[in-house]
This record gives sequence, structure tokens and C-alpha cells, in this order.
Amino acid sequence: MITTIIAALVALAVGGGVAWTIASKTTSTKAIEMEAKADSILANANSKADSIKSKADSYKRERELEAKEKFHKLKNDHNQSTREKEKELDNRFNDVKRKEQSLDSKIQHNTNKEKELDAVKKNLSSQVEIVKQKQEELKDQISAQISQLEKIAGLSKEDAKAQMIEAVAKDARTEALSQQKLIIEEAKLTANKDAKRMILQTIQRTAAEQAIENSVTVFNIDNDDIKGRIIGREGRNIRALEAATGIEIIVDDTPEAIILSGFDPVRREIARLSLHRLVADGRIHPARIEEVVAKTKKDVEQEINEYGEKTVIDLGINGLHPELIRMVGRMRFRSSYGQNLLKHSREVANLCATMAAEFGLDAKRAKRAGLLHDIGKVPDTDSEMPHALLGMKLCEKFGEHPEVCNAVGAHHDEIEMTNLFSPIVQSCDAISGSRPGARREDSENYIKRLQDLEKLALGFEGVEKAFAIQAGRELRVIVDSDSLDDKNADLLSFDISQKIMKEMIYPGQIKITVIRERRAVNYAK
Repeated sequence: MITTIIAALVALAVGGGVAWTIASKTTSTKAIEMEAKADSILANANSKADSIKSKADSYKRERELEAKEKFHKLKNDHNQSTREKEKELDNRFNDVKRKEQSLDSKIQHNTNKEKELDAVKKNLSSQVEIVKQKQEELKDQISAQISQLEKIAGLSKEDAKAQMIEAVAKDARTEALSQQKLIIEEAKLTANKDAKRMILQTIQRTAAEQAIENSVTVFNIDNDDIKGRIIGREGRNIRALEAATGIEIIVDDTPEAIILSGFDPVRREIARLSLHRLVADGRIHPARIEEVVAKTKKDVEQEINEYGEKTVIDLGINGLHPELIRMVGRMRFRSSYGQNLLKHSREVANLCATMAAEFGLDAKRAKRAGLLHDIGKVPDTDSEMPHALLGMKLCEKFGEHPEVCNAVGAHHDEIEMTNLFSPIVQSCDAISGSRPGARREDSENYIKRLQDLEKLALGFEGVEKAFAIQAGRELRVIVDSDSLDDKNADLLSFDISQKIMKEMIYPGQIKITVIRERRAVNYAK
């Protein structure tokens, strides 16, 4: 066994030595291979480094060449720019030199002129002194002559001047009046014919209606038994109806008729329609009356809007504010001197459009101003402001054009006219209101207007009598021939016409005729 162990150990030792020898040989072979690879890598690296170095040197040389080329180019450009600037500076220097020479010559010229002016100034000063001496001498001579004239005439200088001014003023006034009359006559010859033609064409091309509106409405009934039902027990139905509508209801002996009286046409229309519905329904009592009147008011308001919309559509007016359209509809139930306000406004609108077209103005704007000119007569609340100014405020409030607002406010001369539409609206309003059959004027106002016309003429100095004739279209004035001459008679007629235009309201125009006659009376005894 020991021998076996020893043999095993020897075998182990021998095997280890063999293994070590083999391992050593393997390691040496690998080391040699690694060293060879390292030498190969090092050789490749050196080769690449040499290639990179050569490329770098080549790139460096190229950059240096480019830099040198750029430097030479910049240097040449700089030299060229420097030469150009030097040339420009030389040119400027030459210009400045020439200007200095020119200024020197001008300064020399001005110096010579100053010397000449000084000489002239001295000469003028001496001449002024001579003129002053002459003026003093002339003043003394004039004073002496004035004193001598005052002694001869027996008047002082101030009195003579006052008399001369008065005579010159009188002659100038007479001459101005004659010239004014001549100018007016010449203007009439050229303008009167065209003006008449335009107005006649405007009137002829516009349809007109007669005045028929009034302040009462007659409600017709089938029989008189309905009157008792309308009155009701102890008059409660008629009182309820009057309280609800604000209209006086007159039930008298007139057969088959009930009279509705009131100055508000809208309320009269509401009362008429309410009565018609109550009579047709047969149920007439206070509660039913209030219900029917309330419903009728809504229907009438709707009808008013429909009238306004129909009017603006018929006239071709666009963009009118809804509130103005409603007020236009309210005109349907308003009258002035018996003339329906809506018909009057439509008539004025058409007249304005026609006349504006003749003058070459905007016919649509003129028509708009004509329709709205009396809008101040139908406000929702009472106002003490004149209807023309109130209408202008309403038009301004609802965005109308300034020319339309001025035409509305100036058609009765409450404000100054600022455009051509204003006199057109004023003229067409007068045409519509003064044509035959347009309005119903009561005799009391008519007589008062004639009396005021005569009284105004009698207020002038030298007027003996005044007569308003031809329905107030002409005023004949008889003057004292001793107190007024012919020239002053012309002036008097002009002054009377101006005062009538300023102080009176009248339709159309008034002719003023001043009559002056000389009567010589003697008696044979």
C-alpha cells in the first residue's frame, strides 16, 4: 500500500510537471501572438497618424492660402475705399472753397448795398423833415381856412360835419333802397319764373285731399233701445265707459246715434271700437266694459304700428327707428285745423321729394324730413315745448341725420336753418297747409288774424289807414302824402313786410301795397 501511495504521488508529480510544461509553452505562444498583434496595431496607428498629420498640414496650408487671399482682397478694397473717400473729400473741399468765394463776393455786394441804403436813408430823412414842415404849414393854412369858413357860414366845424353826415346817410339810404329794389327786380326776372315752375310742378304732381276730420265721432246704432243698455242702471255703464276711455259719451234725442266727444282722436277711436264690440256682443256691464276697452287699446296700438309701417313702406323710407314708426302711425288719429296729420305729413313728404329733385338734392332725405316734420305733435307725454323743437329732439334721440333734425326744428323758424332741406320742408308745409280745402279755419281766428295784420301796419309812422283784403293775402296801406315822399313809401312797404315775417304766422304770402296820393282841395266862395 505504501508503494502504491508513493507510486501515486510520483505519478501525480510527473503529471503536474508535464501539465506545467505544456501550460508554459501555450502561454509563451499566446504572448508571442499578442506581441505580434500589438506591433501590427501600433504600426497601423502610426500609419494613420502620419496620414492625419499630412492631411492636417495640407488643410493648414489651404487655410493659410485662403487667409492670405482674403487679406489681400480686404486690403485692396480698403485701399479702393480710401481712394474714393479722398476723392470725395477733395470734391467737397473744392465745393466749400467755391462757396466761400461766392459768400465773399455776396458779402462784398451786401456791403456796397448797405452803403447805398445808408445814403438813401439819409436822403429820405431829410425829405421827411421837409414833408413834416410842409404838413405843419398845411395844417395852419387849413385851420385858418376853416375858421374863415365858420365865420362866413355861421356854423361850427362839428355842426357842419353832423349836417353833412346826415345828408350823406340819407342819400346813401335812398340810394341803397333804390339799388336793393333794382336787384330784387332783376332777381325776380331771372328766378321768379323758375321758382314758380318748380312749385307748380311740385303741387301738380302731388295728390291732395279735403279736410274732413273733426273733434267728435258719431256712433250709429240700429235702434234706440240700445241707448238704455249703454247707459245702464243709474248710468253705471256709461260712467264706466267714460272712465275707461277718457271720452265724453253723449246720449241724447238724436235718433239712432250716439256722439263721442273728445280732442284725442286715438281715445275716440278706442271708444268707438269698444262700443261696437259691446253692442255686437250684447253683454254690457262695467267689468265687461273694462275688459273690452283694454283689449281694444292693444288692437289700436297694433293698428297704429301697422299704419306707421305701411306709410314708411309706401314712401320708400328705410331705417326709421321703430319708435318713430309708431309715432307716424299715431298721426293717423290726429288732425290740425281739420287736416289729418298723417295725410298732411305724407303730402309734405311727397312735395319735399319732388322739390328736392328739382334742385338736384337727395330726394329720399327730403322725403324723410317732410314725413317727420310734425312728429312733435304726437308725443306720448304732454310737453310745453313747441312741436317743431320737440320733433327735433325726438329725431336726434332716435339717430336721424343732422340735416333732417334741423329741417324738423326750423320749419316754424324756432331755430336757424343750416341746410337747404330746411327751407324746402318749410315751403312744402306751407303749400300743404295753405292750399284750398286743406284746412278748416274758424271765423274767430280768421278775423283776429286780419285785425292783427291791420294793427301792425297802423303802428308805423305816417300810416293813416290799413285794409286786409283778399282773405288776408294782401294788405293795402294808405299813408299821409305830406309826411312821406315816394322813396320813403318804398321803404315803408319793405319795413312792414319784414315785421310781418318776424311777428306773424300766416299761410302762403302777403302782398303789401303802400298807396300815397296828393290831393289839392280848394273852395270857391
